[in-house]
Formats: sequence, C-alpha cells, structure tokens
Amino acid sequence: MWLPKYSTRLPAVWQLFLLLQFLWLSPAAAKKDKPDISSHRFDNAPSNFFYFDDSNTLLLHDREAGLVHRSDDAGKTWDKVDIDGGKAWDMWRHPYDNQKAYIMGKGSTHWHTNDQGKTWKDFEIPKARPSLFRAPLAFHAKDSKKILIHGEICRIGGLIDCREVTFYTEDGFEKVAKLRENTRGCIFAHATPEFKTGDDDKNDDRVICVTTGRISFDRRQHRLAVSSNFFQDEQEPNLEGDRTVQGIINIAVVKGYIVAAARAPNTDELAMYVTDDASTWHRAVFPSDSRIKEDAYTVLESTSYSIEVDVMTVDPPNPMGVLFTSNSNGTYFTKNIAHTNRNVNGIVDFEKVQNIQGIVLVNVVDNWKEVEGSFGRAEKELKSQISFDDGRTFKDLTTDKKSLHLHSVSEMNNVGRVFSSSAPGLVMGVGNTGKFLKPYDEGDLYVSSDAGLTWTQALEEAHKYEFGDQGSILVAIYDEGPTDVIQYSLNYGKKWHKVDLPEGKIKAKALTTTPDSTAMKFFLWGIKGGGSGSQHWVFSIDFEDMHEEKCSDKDFEDWTARVDEDNKAICVMGRKQTYRRRKPDADCFIREKKFEEIEPEFEKCKCTKEDFECDYNFVRSKDGKDCVRDGPLPDPKGVCKGDTKKYKASSGFRKIPGNGCEGGEDLDKEVERDCEDTLKPIVSGEINTEKTSFPGKSFRGYYYLERTESSSSSDKASKDETVIMRTDNSKVYITRDHGKTWDQILKDEEIKDIYPHPHFNDVCYFLTPSKTVHYTINRGDTFGHFEAKSEPTRDRDLQALAFHADYKDWLIWTGAVDCDKKGECHNDAWYSTDRGGNWEYLRRFVRKCEFIKEEGRNKKEKLVYCEQFKDEKLGGPLELQASDNWFADKQTKFESIVDFATMSEFIIVASKDQTDGGSLKVDASVDGQTFADALFPSNFNVPIQKAYTVLDSHTHAVFMHVTVGNEKDAEYGSIIKSNSNGTSYVLSLDNVNRNTPGYVDFEKMLGLEGVALVNVVANVEEAVKGTGKKLKTMITHNDGAEWSLLKAPQNDPEGKSYECKTDDVASCSLHLHGYTERRDPRNVFSSPSAVGLMMAVGNVGEYLTTKSEKTSDTFITRDGGFVWQAVKKGNYMWEYGDQGSIIVIVRDTVATDEIFYSLDEGREWIPYKFTDKKVNVAILSTVPSDNSLNFLLWGREEDSDSEVVTFNLDFSQLKERSKQCKLDENNPNSEDSDYYLWEPKHPAQENHCLFGHIAQYHRKIPERECFNGRSIQHLHNIAKHCECTRSDFECDYNYEPAKDGSCKLVAGLEPPDHSKICKDDPNKISYFKPTGYRRVPLSTCKGGNELEKYESKEVPCLGHETEYEKAHRGIGGFWIFILGVVLPVGIASAVGYWVWRNWHGKFGSIRLGGESG
Repeated sequence: MWLPKYSTRLPAVWQLFLLLQFLWLSPAAAKKDKPDISSHRFDNAPSNFFYFDDSNTLLLHDREAGLVHRSDDAGKTWDKVDIDGGKAWDMWRHPYDNQKAYIMGKGSTHWHTNDQGKTWKDFEIPKARPSLFRAPLAFHAKDSKKILIHGEICRIGGLIDCREVTFYTEDGFEKVAKLRENTRGCIFAHATPEFKTGDDDKNDDRVICVTTGRISFDRRQHRLAVSSNFFQDEQEPNLEGDRTVQGIINIAVVKGYIVAAARAPNTDELAMYVTDDASTWHRAVFPSDSRIKEDAYTVLESTSYSIEVDVMTVDPPNPMGVLFTSNSNGTYFTKNIAHTNRNVNGIVDFEKVQNIQGIVLVNVVDNWKEVEGSFGRAEKELKSQISFDDGRTFKDLTTDKKSLHLHSVSEMNNVGRVFSSSAPGLVMGVGNTGKFLKPYDEGDLYVSSDAGLTWTQALEEAHKYEFGDQGSILVAIYDEGPTDVIQYSLNYGKKWHKVDLPEGKIKAKALTTTPDSTAMKFFLWGIKGGGSGSQHWVFSIDFEDMHEEKCSDKDFEDWTARVDEDNKAICVMGRKQTYRRRKPDADCFIREKKFEEIEPEFEKCKCTKEDFECDYNFVRSKDGKDCVRDGPLPDPKGVCKGDTKKYKASSGFRKIPGNGCEGGEDLDKEVERDCEDTLKPIVSGEINTEKTSFPGKSFRGYYYLERTESSSSSDKASKDETVIMRTDNSKVYITRDHGKTWDQILKDEEIKDIYPHPHFNDVCYFLTPSKTVHYTINRGDTFGHFEAKSEPTRDRDLQALAFHADYKDWLIWTGAVDCDKKGECHNDAWYSTDRGGNWEYLRRFVRKCEFIKEEGRNKKEKLVYCEQFKDEKLGGPLELQASDNWFADKQTKFESIVDFATMSEFIIVASKDQTDGGSLKVDASVDGQTFADALFPSNFNVPIQKAYTVLDSHTHAVFMHVTVGNEKDAEYGSIIKSNSNGTSYVLSLDNVNRNTPGYVDFEKMLGLEGVALVNVVANVEEAVKGTGKKLKTMITHNDGAEWSLLKAPQNDPEGKSYECKTDDVASCSLHLHGYTERRDPRNVFSSPSAVGLMMAVGNVGEYLTTKSEKTSDTFITRDGGFVWQAVKKGNYMWEYGDQGSIIVIVRDTVATDEIFYSLDEGREWIPYKFTDKKVNVAILSTVPSDNSLNFLLWGREEDSDSEVVTFNLDFSQLKERSKQCKLDENNPNSEDSDYYLWEPKHPAQENHCLFGHIAQYHRKIPERECFNGRSIQHLHNIAKHCECTRSDFECDYNYEPAKDGSCKLVAGLEPPDHSKICKDDPNKISYFKPTGYRRVPLSTCKGGNELEKYESKEVPCLGHETEYEKAHRGIGGFWIFILGVVLPVGIASAVGYWVWRNWHGKFGSIRLGGESG
C-alpha cells in the first residue's frame, strides 16, 4: 500500500521529499526590467531543501557530506549549520510550526531548532537509531511540541536482532521517553488539522500504533493498539463489529480520516478500515466486483468529505487501476473512472486542482483491453481527462478543438504539484495533441487560465515551470537538455521573456517556489557539466525589484471556479465558489508580502440530490438513484410495542456532512417505516440437510477455497463457502454454498489432478493428462486455461506445479519429456511469470524445482532451487542448484542430495555424507543462501543415518525424526530438536513410531504453544525381531523439552471404570491412534480456532490396541491435553465448527444414518438423523478455519455401488446459534460477556506459567447460546512474564538429561568450543563458556533461575584482553545466550534469531531419504 504524507497546506503526495516555502526580499532602491538572479555552488547534490513558512530562511541538506546549510537571505549566501560535522543523515520540517525543524543523525544523537535554524540543540534517543522502515518523525497538528520518533534498537551491530521502538516527547525534545516496543509505525490521531476526535480534550494525546502480536512477530498477528496516555495503558480497538482484527499492515491519516489496512493469510486481498473520530471504526465496502490487494491500492489526495482510492487492476510492469470515491464517513466506495494510469511504485496519474473543489485531472489507458490481455506487457497508450464534478463525469482536455494529453504524477519531472498551484484557475502541463500521450521530450508546455477547461500552447518543447505572485508570474526553464536561460510571463503565458543565467548552461533539476505560490522569488537547482566534473548550482530568482507597481482594485476581476458548458456557475458541496484574481493583462504585481493565500467567496445553493448520500445501513440502488436498506434497521427502543406497526426513521438519505446547501430538496426528512423492518430473520430451530448424488464409486479429492477474513465484504461474498471436488471418473464439481447445491465444471475435460494454490485461496489449477491446464483465480467464478510445454510429470511423488509465496501468477512447471520416444523419459522444468501465458526453460533432467521465497526469508524474489541429475544423466547424483535470475547463472549448493524441504522457518537439506557414502547428513539454512552443518547430539549414536522426516518448524525450532530402525513394519527413530536457526540439535525423545512410507506419529496441537503428541515404540528389541510394535502415547507441554504419558480418565463413555488402575500411569494410561493411521492427513486432533480442544480415538491400557469398534473409544480434552474424557464408545470422526462452539462426530468405518453434535465442548451429545438410508461415511469435513456452521458428509449409501453422495448439514438455523456472541476485548470479564479468559498450564507447574509467561485466551462460555461468527483473536493478553525455571530450558549440545533432570556433560565429550567465535569474527573481543543449558526458543521468562547464565564465565578473545576490560563489564544474560549458543555456528546461525520472528508457512511432515516405501 502506498500512502501520502501530509503538510498543512499542500498534500505531500505530490511533494515527494521537497517541501518548499519561499519568501520576500527587501525592495531595492532602483526598479529593474528583469529579475535578479544570484547563484551559489555546492559540492554535492542537495538531497532535501525547504523554506520556513513566511520567512527568508532556507535549509539545504547534503546527505553525501552529512551537512546542512542555512541561508537567511533567500539563498544568496549560505552558512553551514553548527552541528557535529558529517553526521546529518536526514532533515525534516515541522509541517505545522514554521519555527521548527529537525536533523536526524545515523545513531542516537539528533538536533532540533525552535528559531528557524539560528540555533540548534541536540537530543538523544536512548540506545536507538532512526528507523529504516518508516519516516522517523510523526507530528501532532495541534501541539507542535508533541512528536513521535520511530527508531530501532539493534544488538551486535544490527546483525542479529533489530527491534522497532517508538519514542515520544511532549516538550519539544527537552525530555524523550519510550512510547512502546515492537511497533510497526505510530501516528497521533490529531495528525492533520482536519481530523476531529469525538472528544478533543480526552483524545488530544491519542496515539494509534501498528504493533506485533502479543507473543509472535509474524505479520499475520500484527494489530492496532490505541492509547490516550502515551501507553501507560492501551486498548485494541474493535474494527469489525465487536471484533478486533489481526494482520494490520499499515495506517495513515487522510485529512479527516484514519485508514487502516489488514491482510488475512492466504490471500492478496486487503480489508480497509476507516474512522473519522479515532474511536468508532467501520470496514470500507467496495463494489462486489472490485477487490483491493496488498501493494495494489493508493490512497490519493482526498477532500474533507471523501476519500479517494485507486485500486490496481492490472499488475506490473504496466499497471492500471480503478478510481473510487467514498461517502463522507469513508465506509462506502463507488467507482468513478476505470483504467487509470499508475506506475510500479503505486503513484497514480491523479491530481486535484488546488483550492478549487471538484476539479480533477487523470490519465487513463486507452488500449486497456490489449494491456489486460498481455498481463501488463503491452505498451500503454495514455489519454488525459478532466472532471469538473468531483469525478462523476470526465471529458477530454482540448486545445484548438484537438485532444490534449499531459504528463502527470507517475513520471515526476519537477518538485511540488504537477499542474496547479493556489493561483486561482491557472494550470500548466507538458504534453502533446493527438490520439495519445507521447514521450516527454516530444511534448510542449501548455497553460490554462480557466482551471483546465481550455488550453493554449505556451512554449515549444518540454519545460519545468512554476507559478508566483498568485499567478501573475509564470517561470519556465527548458527541460530536454542544458540551457543558459530562463523564461517568464506576466500575462498568464501569452507572452514570454528570456533572462540569462549567470553560470552558463545547466541541466535543470528543480524549479520551485512557496507551496502557496504567493511569493515573487523562485528557487532553481541545476547541474553544470557531467561525470566526475559535475557542478551543482542553486539560483535565487527575484522579481521583487522589477518596475511593475502593486495592483489596485481596478486590476482585479471576479472569476467563478466551476462553470458548466453554458459558462454558468456550478454548485459543489452546496456552494458556488468565486475568486478575486488579477486580470491577465494587468501591468502590475500583487505583491502580497504576508504570504496570504487567496480565499474564495462562497454563495449557498439550494439542495439537490447531489448534496445527499446514503445513511448508515443503506446502500445505493443498482441504478444509483435511491438508497435501499442493507439488512435490518436499528430497533427504535420503546416504539414498536403492542399494536404499534409504524415508526419514524431515516429516509435512507442524509446530507453530506459539511455540505452548505439550504432549501431545495429535503431527501433526509424522516419517513414512516414498518416495525417489521427492524426484525431479524426468524430461525427455524432445525438442522437443515441437503443430499446430492454423483455418478462414480469414490471421491478422489476435495478442496476448500475458503474466503478469508479480508476478502470482499459484500453479503453474497460473506456467505461464500466454495468447495471443489473430483470423482474417480475424473469429473469435477463445484459448490458455492458448502454442498447445498453443486454444478459440474469443465464438463468436456478429463481432470487428472487438482492443485489449489497453497498461498492464495482464490486460485486453483486443474491438470489434464495433456499439456492443457485450466484454472480459476476467483474461487470458481470464471475459468481460464493455458498450454504447458509438456504433459505433467509421471512421477507420483512429485508435483507438476510449484508456486511462489508472493506472486500468484509465478509458476514452475515440471513435465515429462521423451516418454513416448526411444530417449530416456525424464522431467524438465519451465517457469512462467504470467500464469502460463509464456513459458521459459528453467532446467533439464530435474527431479523437482521450487521457489524459495517465503515471507521474512530472503528478499530475492526469483530464488529457485532445483534438484538436477549431474551432467543431465538419469541415475547419477542429484545436485542441489540455486539461482536468483532464472538460471542465467547458477550455484551448486550440494553435489549429492536425497531431498530438501522448505518449512515455514527453515530450509533443510538431506545429502549423502561424502566421508561415508552409506549415510546421510543434514544442513540447514534460514535465508536460502547460506547453509550450516546440523550438529546432532553426540550421545545420539546412529552409525548410518538412512532417513529423516522433518516434522514441524512453527515454534522457532526444527523437529526432526531420524530413523534408527528401518526394518519393514518395525520402523522407529528419535526426535531431535534444533536451536532457533536449525543447526544445533538436542535429543528430545527416543523410539518414536514411524511407518514404512516415512510418516511419523507426531502431531502439534494447533492454536496453543508447545503442545505435541507422539507414539513411541515401547518394545523396540522385540519389534525388530518381528513380534510387532507395542505403542504408547506421550505428550509434551513445553515444546519437546519434557515428555510424559497421558493420564487416563477414570471412566469409560458409559460411566464404567476401566479395567486397569488409572493411578498407575506406567501400566494404565491413555493411548491414541496417530498420524500414521489416517486416511486423510487433514484430519487432525485440534483446531487453531478451538483453543484447548482436542479429540482422538484410542484406548486405556498399557499399550495402544488395534483400532476397532470393540477396543477403541473416542476421547476429548478441553485443557490442552491435561485432562481427557471418554465421550463415545467406538471409532468416530470429528470436526469443529464456529471455532469450537459446535462439534460434530460421525461413526467411522460403520454404516450409519445419524450424527451427534455438541454445543458445550463435548459435555453433552445430541443425536441427529440425517438420512433414511444408512451411509458408509468416508469423510466429515468443514472449512479449514473451522469457523462455519455448515458441515459435509462424504460417502456412499449401503445399497449403491455406482453413486457417491454428499450431505450438507447446516446448523445456522439452530436457536442456540441464532445470536452473535458478545465480546468486549477491553473488558473481557464484564457480566454480559459471552467469553471467559482461559490460562493453559504445564502439569508440573504450580502456577500457570508456560514458556516463561502466562497467556490468557478468549474462550466462549460453553453454556451461552450464541455463535462466534468472525474469527476471534483468541490470545487476549500476556498476563505476566514469569521467572525462569528448569522447564524453560533444555540441554545444550553435548549435554544430556541426568536422572535428576539436570543437564550433564556426556561422558568422554568436551563442552562446545565457544571460542570459535573469535576465529570466525576477528572483531569479537569476548565469548562465554557453556553452562549445559539453552533456553527453549519459545520461552520469554525473565530473571529467576536463568540456567543459561548460571555459573557462566565470560572470557576475552586472544589478543583482545585490553578491549574486553574497557567494553564488556557487566554484560547481560541475553548476550550470553546469543554469543554463547548462536554465533559459533556461523552466518546461518547469526541471522536465525532475527529471521524466525517474521516467518510463516506450510505445515506438515516432509520425508527426506529412506530406503523403503
């Protein structure tokens, strides 16, 4: 998203970095016939310069030299500002106080002035440098002493950990205090003069920040935090109803509005939220056929009564957009004009004529169909258009009855505004006549004196230009090459005069004056010469001493700003606008020395339909003439009672706030409405069932294309629950309503496979046996197709398509080649950046190729890994090759690998050990560029490592299963766990069960930190001899540091005691059937939206028994696996709905005609008969987020062998789920809240501390009869950070747990040599000796028993003893952890701690290597 910065008078969307304000000089004694021009040479190019408003003082910044220069005589003479030389990194003017400016240094020292730069005073930002990610300063529009400072605090030279911190001052930097850590940008609510809070006194200091999640740095968890007392306390505002919203990516103030943008996972579509009082937020609603995408919309220069937004419709390299305008509260947007021109940086060809309401100039793409069809590759043909009615209608610019086209904002050739100034009605531009816009150097200079209605040619060829003295002076300079003259006009461009420049020919870089164009002085910067001999000159051009007199009353005329085709005044916002301006041919200057802008006179108009907009809860009708209801009307309390059937309410219209019309139409007059209009739809109280039959014997795949939280918010879109399904006869069907109705799609095609895009839920591909591939990019609304370069790969273990995490149209195709010839059948890979429109060769003889880009990992968008057979010979070694330029060149990372896995936080490579050809080794990378050897525990003795299974990497550590026993049907291995960069491993658990294909009985609990379940082989020695495995289930609550058996419930589902004694956990515990026995890996124990809940099938006893109706029961836990309850005899499948407020179960492997459902987390189960014929149910499913009240049963009726069926089960009509649950995020324990705060705990902990903190989660009170609706941010708060205990640590490398739980050095081994850091980095002066412990990556504990510090000794590096004594006294525990554990592994390790904070990605088990399966 690209958002403008704002100043007091001129929106900086057009100013870029140069905000200039000019001044008057004292008149000379003798009048002259041309302007005075003085010059000054600088050593380097100015990086920024500006005038203090209403003064002669100018500041100029030379970033290359780190200097700031000041002139107090309008640029004739210059002095260096007296600060530490060479340290000026940036320079800012206060937008609302003409006395203040700021110089930012690179470090923690900066400077400010309160007297226009005469004197400067330094100030410190404690331990921080200015932020590299956003503007360093944010200003308060009402109190210039209040400023926010965005900084970052970095440790170890910025390599490992940089965290953003915002500071503030209330007294103009006399004191600076920390506002908040982990911010991603903050603003004052009063960031513009136009913004008004609901209570100015109360909210005068209100600050709004984008912050990281409470325990996660993942962008998907970013949120808003608001405080009115500088974050002594804070609140998270409700953005959508009574729900907070995660995934906030940006905020900005747009005149009288604050805009926030949010993105949900698995979509590029954004939701926009708007407030006009900093308290109440609304979601902005765009037309149903329009979507806003990240980095694809621009908030434009807006008015005080609407927001202008341009939404990109065609992606780069030649992007286009659509222009939308909001209603007065910024919530409903309507389309103004399509095919607007924008550049790749999000800058749109859009400018409002300054100070005149309603006139807008835009450039549109005339050949938009060609550009759309070429994926933005066709060259755009631009046309200029103008609107005189706030964008409702547009027409061509004309000169001498010819169409005129002007270069606009997307290709800035000067500073300041492009076309207009505050000079009333005067507009200039460079362009040409003809069919469309030509290159800039083929343009001429044109001028209009009637605000763009008519144009005349002012000068031939392109020129930079400026307005002065309220338009009585126009200045221009040739802009197609060097020149030694300037030109000026004193009669609106009719006649021009030339003046020589004193330094010879220069190439003009900038020509400007004060933003309000009231001054008679101009500023010119140009470059003389070229190459290393270039000279930078600035010129002061002064018209004040010319002989023209000051204008008198007779020299002015009344000019009406807005007229129709008959030259009659037009009303805008209920008023006519008239200016008093100098006549074009008057021989005088206005000479207004107070820099006062010309203010228009207003005449009120009678009200018409254009002066009204739709009221709350109303939207425009399709024809745009009326406002119609959008849902039920608010209930008029105390009115609709008894026999009362009518009441007075809104007509649907309201006058636009700020509109000045009087009389005329009275559209907002209240009308009589029916009391029935206030009623909500009546629910039936029943479960609705819809059955659909399909020809076929089985379902071969089903895929939910789930609408995300930030997807289009129209009523139709909000009910969209799209599922795509394929049967065994290769036919494909789609439903948009979760299986109530189905339609066959792609009827004439044989669909071999379906590939949903893993990163964008709206996109899905359909493969045929041939080269033809079909696709949808809008969840099945429309379909397209492309031709690949070959048929899909024939390797069943490989995917034909690989996808990019950020660019949904970037694809890699792996296809079968030479399979029908005598040559070797092999795979080649191609890539496309336009969704299959064009393909280019990537590599030949590959096994697979993948994009490596993940969010937070590597900024090289084109980085690709390929597994290629060496020398293109099948059967040879597989090389891992990398390239970031489509293999124009390559780098061989490994010469002989088995496979690689790209997890959410790491890239893991299994390669053949060059020293032992029969064994494998593991390497890890966090950035895709640098790999480090994975150091396995020294007490982990597997002489020949045959197979690895990468299990999970979502908790900032890799869990990996290393196969120890590989005998068929007796496979088992050890789970080892890495540090935060995936390179140093410790043993987590031995003898963990694995099956022949390589899958492992390991499962993380979703939605809760650090909980995982495994099955271990209890009889390893007997199992490898063929007696069969005996499995036990174990659980960890601290991310694998400690494991324990599951305590069994005392009673079975019928209330009877189990045969074994449940107090004896060793011989009587709960055992669960795990991952290796699942038909569908999507059927997991838990749900991220149902925090604390898990369901499973298993048995109570000494070991896990065979899964059967007689021996198995179905169990549930509500506290994260601590306490379990048996709920049903036999095997059941389960699904969670509405974030766990409803659970549905159905018999597994047994024909049935009923399901059971629970509305209270499994305490009570209610039967429901869904069919008259018994069905063998193969699958029970719902949306992946588990946030629907609809479910699908997939199966086959008992008496049918030619048809399969689906049953939609719709629970939305249940009376118990007819009311929205109430959640008050800021007062979660209120009496009327439907939620309570739940704190998970570790079984061995007396308090609720887990991973060094007490986390509080929102959970619905089970007995409350309501539905959750929009996804809840379940994590409410981190109630406190706890003191460290043993459970916050695991054993370090070369250490192992002793019987007493302590970490002891493995016999015969040495502690890790941490002095290696001194050799790896000669700048290091010290290191720490190991203690045997390392912190669990998830832990945030502070103080207490910090075992990684305990008895640790800091040692100076050899040769750095003196430096050590000076610089490293009293170093803290954080540094011990970082220096002692992370850095020795090398560069891959060093960046690990920082990188994991920003990652998210795929979930699942990935097998690397192995001989069987």
